[in-house]
Amino acid sequence: MRSTTRFIALSLAGFALAACGHKDKDAPLAFAPADTPYVVANLDVLDDDTRKALLTQADMQLPSQLAQLNAAADQMAKKDPDGARLMHALAAEFNGKTIETFAQNAGLDLKGYSALYGIGLSPVLRIGLSDPKAFDGFVGRLETAYGKKLDVVSIGTQSYRKYTFAASGTEAILAMVGKQAVLALLPADAAPALLRQTLGLDRPEKSLQDDGRLVTLAKAKGYQNWVVGDLDLTRALPLAISGSDPLFASIIKAHAAAESAKTGEPVANQLQTSPSCAPEATRIAARVPTISFGYTQLDTGHQSVRFDIALADDISKAFSDLKVDLPGLGSAGTAPFDVSIALPVAQLRTFWSAQADAVAAKPFTCPALTDLNDGFAKIGPAMQKAAIPPFGDMLGLRIVLDTLAPAKDGGMPVFTGRIVLGTNNPTGLLAMSQMMVPALAQLKLTPNGPPAALPKDMAGMLGQPAWIALGDKAVAIGIGAGEDAQLADTLKAPTGDAGRTGRMHLTGAMYMTWLQLMEAKADSLSATAAALAKNNDEPSLDGADNGSDDPAQIAADAARSKAQFAAMKAQAARVDNIDAQTHVEADGMVITSQTTLK
Repeated sequence: MRSTTRFIALSLAGFALAACGHKDKDAPLAFAPADTPYVVANLDVLDDDTRKALLTQADMQLPSQLAQLNAAADQMAKKDPDGARLMHALAAEFNGKTIETFAQNAGLDLKGYSALYGIGLSPVLRIGLSDPKAFDGFVGRLETAYGKKLDVVSIGTQSYRKYTFAASGTEAILAMVGKQAVLALLPADAAPALLRQTLGLDRPEKSLQDDGRLVTLAKAKGYQNWVVGDLDLTRALPLAISGSDPLFASIIKAHAAAESAKTGEPVANQLQTSPSCAPEATRIAARVPTISFGYTQLDTGHQSVRFDIALADDISKAFSDLKVDLPGLGSAGTAPFDVSIALPVAQLRTFWSAQADAVAAKPFTCPALTDLNDGFAKIGPAMQKAAIPPFGDMLGLRIVLDTLAPAKDGGMPVFTGRIVLGTNNPTGLLAMSQMMVPALAQLKLTPNGPPAALPKDMAGMLGQPAWIALGDKAVAIGIGAGEDAQLADTLKAPTGDAGRTGRMHLTGAMYMTWLQLMEAKADSLSATAAALAKNNDEPSLDGADNGSDDPAQIAADAARSKAQFAAMKAQAARVDNIDAQTHVEADGMVITSQTTLK
């Protein structure tokens, strides 16, 4: 009996291992080269609830995305009217539809696998099809709206459609390969080898599916398998800076040709690159080798995301063990808006001075990077000035808003809350402030003592009462009725743990208020621009051109802004609260956010 049980267990284990080892040879990641500079893909099929959560989020963002797409088409209309019509035709396919409805009409399989990756820097999107005939219908509708057929080209037995953007030296290709749709942006007149790999006719020697890089990354960082992204700057940056990537080289050549037509500068002169560019780009990328992201929670009530920014060892060591004594940095906020930012000037001075010294010792010689030499040369003197008190003692900043409302006269918004300045020398900061502002000289404050009311002249500028108090490592100012009673607890709030660099809490109601204030400001600017354009449209006495902005463009920009704000407000209406944190650990910076939905 025991032998039989063991045999059954071993058999089941063998089947399980075989199932785990089986990989779909036609999965999107099987076509992505292992050395791709970037990739975003799902590693597992989304369950219904997760897919619904993603689609709801995407539907909220869709109006804003379409507004941006149409605006981009409008901007390119003069240089490339055909390309503008094609982009407008694509946007029109989404009109009145949700993402799910569009996908169904286009035959795209939202219950399958997809991947966006680079062959070099050329982006390739590969997505499964649920209905190839529906995809053909989508392409037909796109061509009808565009006004003419796309060019159909064949390579071997595989056909694809393409459109060439002559002004940018690129071409978009669209193909149905097996049961997948392939969309890519390639250099104009792409080489056959690049086309074959893009279409999947030639497979990479080693694929992302083979090396399991994304699977390993997801496990290491705690990403769920729904969406995982990775940007490898050690691959991407040298390709971009050196001009060796076919897509970037084609874009640069097209720009050089346009510049040559204006200035007469030979194209060949503009395309010259230094052999130092690739190694110097690699040197820069080594400081921030990779950036990755993924969802850690996603359902109808929660959206949690994590970003990981890998840093060179000396950068991580400079901040991963650092504890910043800024009150509030060590605990989650509860006010409608609460943000804490670590700014330890002493440590930042040491770090940036070392970076400036390193560049001075070995300056960049690549023409595309030489401006960095001047930038870092200015850092040294700036860091010396930063040592002067009170800046040299600064630890960080915290801003807490309890209320926020627009002003009746359209001026500065009315708010109540607290401002905390972290400093190693709060009494010194107060003394210097008293020297600069004589009205403060009457204040008598001690660390952890009771708050003092700001002089009436200063409070009058704020339009409401205000108080100031000192802590062991901070100065706090309370603005608005009742804020004085909160200053003591504010100054005693937990300080940052090791590596903590930032923290934020935002309620959905406060988020909505921010958006409304921003929209009102944008509307005011648009109205002013429209009025100026209208005035400038009137002929001048000498008949000269006033050089006004195009009223139609101003109106289009205003409409796009309205659509973007409408989309953001629709999202804000669903938000209960948002929390975010940043910290530095042994191998880099981690940024996390948690959104709770209503």
